[in-house]
Amino acid sequence: MPEALRPNQRWSMDFVSDTFGASRRFRILAVNDDCRRKNLALIADTSISGDRVTRGLDALVRLHGKPGCIVSDNRTEFTSRAILRWADENIAPWHYIDPGKPQQNAFVESFIYRRSCRRKCLDRNVHRRVRSCIRPVCAA
Repeated sequence: MPEALRPNQRWSMDFVSDTFGASRRFRILAVNDDCRRKNLALIADTSISGDRVTRGLDALVRLHGKPGCIVSDNRTEFTSRAILRWADENIAPWHYIDPGKPQQNAFVESFIYRRSCRRKCLDRNVHRRVRSCIRPVCAA
């Protein structure tokens, strides 16, 4: 896996999920630039498929340019045909971390669980207001 020495050299992606309180689940896809340690997008929905991930990536490529590579775990959304087709068409190498090794995707894991996403957005807000918290930083 290449080291992130300049912006757009490596993007990291991962999901966080929670409930609205009435047992209605929602998910957030976080996309980070590892060099700048900056969140590029938070995409929230009740269900996020591989096609939805590719639409978000297309929007990010229009805004920030093409990434040198993308790092994610091997969830079904990230191993779907839509993602494999997108990576092939955009000539973006996709690296999957080893199962059970979240430290290999440390920047986005830290963002989700220790820094901004979980603490500043999800834990501070009543879940019925989650969308209003996410909209200002959502790029897609």
